[in-house]
Amino acid sequence: MTRPITAGVDGSQESLAALAWAAGEAVRRGAPLHVVHAWRVQPQDAAGAQDRDAQERWVGDSVAEWVRTVAGAHPGLTVSTEVREADDAVAVLLAAAAEAETLVLGSRGHGAVVGFLLGSVGQQVIAEAPRPVVLVRAGEEAAAEAADGEVVVGQQGEPEDSADVIGFAFEAAAARGATVRAVRAWALPTVFTYTPGSMRLADEAGGLEQYERKALGEALAPWRERFPDVRVVEHVEMGSAGQVLLSVAGGARLMVVGRRARRTAVGARIGSVAHGVLHHAQCPVAVVPHT
Repeated sequence: MTRPITAGVDGSQESLAALAWAAGEAVRRGAPLHVVHAWRVQPQDAAGAQDRDAQERWVGDSVAEWVRTVAGAHPGLTVSTEVREADDAVAVLLAAAAEAETLVLGSRGHGAVVGFLLGSVGQQVIAEAPRPVVLVRAGEEAAAEAADGEVVVGQQGEPEDSADVIGFAFEAAAARGATVRAVRAWALPTVFTYTPGSMRLADEAGGLEQYERKALGEALAPWRERFPDVRVVEHVEMGSAGQVLLSVAGGARLMVVGRRARRTAVGARIGSVAHGVLHHAQCPVAVVPHT
C-alpha cells in the first residue's frame, strides 16, 4: 500500500500553502493525498462562538472547501480527509505522520523571533515525528516549484548516518527532474577532537579537505547507482553546517536536513542545523529523522 503525502491544515495561509505543496508532491510521486485537521470546541461565551454542532458543521464545510480547491487543481488525485476533534493537535499530527510518506505543515515568517517553530505545534511535531516533515511558507509552494532549482541536502558523519536523508533528497530530485547538491561542511579539529588515528586517515586521503570529499563521495555512491539519471553536485566547504547550507540555498526548490531520531534526557530535539535552516531558508525544508 502506498503511503500518502499528508498535509496538516488549520485554515491559515501558511497551511493552505502547505496543502498546495503536498498536493503537487503527491502528483509527482504518484501517491494519494491525505488532509488532516484537528479542531477544538470553542466555549459559547467566546466572542462569536456558536454551539458545538454548528462549530462542527463549519469545520467540516471549511475542510471540504480546501479539499475541493486542491482537487480541482489536480484532476485524478486521490484525496482523503481526517477531521478530528481533539485538545492535542500534536498527538493527531504525530499519529498521521506515522502513517504518511511525508507530513507537510505550514510555517510562518523568517528569523529567530517571528516563526512557526518557537513554542509551537510545529516544533513538537518535527522533533518527534517518525517520518519526514516538510515546512512550507505562504507563497513558497508555487515559486519553489516553478524555479529551475536544486534539491540541496546536508550530509554529515558516516554513510549510514545520512542514508535516510540522502535517500529522501534523491527521491525528491528524481520526481522533479532536478539536480541534487550534496553539501558536507567541515571544520579544523580542536585539541579535544584531535587523535593521531584521525589525522592519519586525513593524511592518507591527501589532507583534511580531501578526506571530507572522500567521505561525501562514499555516502553518495549507493544513491548515484540507484538514481543514475539524477545529476549530482558535490559541495565540500569549511564552515558551520547551517551557514554553508544556507549559503547555497538561493534558488533551491527544496532543502533537506537530518534530525537525530533518538530522545535525550530533555526529550526529542530538532538539532541546531535543522533549527537554523528552518528559520532562515527561503525554500521549503524537509527534516528527515535518522538513527
